[in-house]
Amino acid sequence: MKAFDLAELTLLAALWGASFLFMRLGAPDFGPVPLAAVRVSLASLMLLPLLARRGQLAVLRTHWRGLLLVGALNSAIPFALFSFAALAITAGLSSIVNATTPLWTAVVAFVWLRQGLTRWRVAGLVIGFAGVAFLAWDKASFKPGADHGGFWAVLACAMATLCYGIAANATKRMLGGVPPLAVAAGSQIAAALLLAVPALWLRPAALPGGIAWGSAVALAGLCTALAYVLYFRLMSRVGPTNAVSVTFLIPLFAMLWGALFLGEGVTAQMVAGGAVVLVGIALALGVVGPRPR
Repeated sequence: MKAFDLAELTLLAALWGASFLFMRLGAPDFGPVPLAAVRVSLASLMLLPLLARRGQLAVLRTHWRGLLLVGALNSAIPFALFSFAALAITAGLSSIVNATTPLWTAVVAFVWLRQGLTRWRVAGLVIGFAGVAFLAWDKASFKPGADHGGFWAVLACAMATLCYGIAANATKRMLGGVPPLAVAAGSQIAAALLLAVPALWLRPAALPGGIAWGSAVALAGLCTALAYVLYFRLMSRVGPTNAVSVTFLIPLFAMLWGALFLGEGVTAQMVAGGAVVLVGIALALGVVGPRPR
């Protein structure tokens, strides 16, 4: 992986690490499904003019089946599931479960696309996941007084990561060669259409407050519109398994933003766990280790 790709991977992790904090702030007022709907709808409105300016609107009609599937599995369903989890568990724990996405992606790629896994890549995935678990071992606590059980919240996160794993491979299989901006915009439009009726049915009784709206706008603009352009561009260059390895870095940034904006402390455990995560990523992405002849 080139230095430019690694830089984009890091920026993407920073954006998605912040998304867990924004979901915690927005989900109580909006509700899980309406928050997800507002997120993808606003992101669609931001991306659609850019797509029209580049003259790529016709791509949406040509590849609507693939975009509908990716929109469901990469945005509509997982965004709602993670927003549901934000009502019951901490952002740190959600991001930890999210870090299993590369494992699901690799398994789905092996079964569906017959993509081989070297011993070094498997070792990197395992080490990266172990580092994430060690990183937040004392952070994986359930929020007291939650209305939803922690078990169901964790299960929702796990189901969301499985959706991400399938979506990453579906993007490669069905939308290979499609411009990244078209994939990002088309998938968000599809997700908005899929969530429209459920969100209307489950809309909040009271108008959400300013903090909740600010969080929804940040989720849409930074963590969705911008992030998905980066994500699909990375996927087109480095492949789905490498692109979703960004999830190993997300807990690092989720805790960093917590330390900066929520007053959470940075401990030696976080530093040590972060080092293990970086080693796992380096192995999984082929930055270090033996190279094929």
